[in-house]
Amino acid sequence: MTALPADHAPSAASPSVLSASKSALLLTGTMFMALALYYFIGVDQGMVSVFGNDMHIHEFVHDARHSLGFPCH
Repeated sequence: MTALPADHAPSAASPSVLSASKSALLLTGTMFMALALYYFIGVDQGMVSVFGNDMHIHEFVHDARHSLGFPCH
């Protein structure tokens, strides 16, 4: 097996650097999604739902609520 020439040697991977504005946008989007997920799994009870008196979301995430320790009965 022959050695590769120096100009074909694999280079070390360098981490990518995000700009401050891109980092802030990514953090804001992540926080919004996390809060929305927390609301729909942990807070939405149907009576105070953002969609009115509708229990569809509550019933859809019902088992996840209990496994995460949120009471709902």
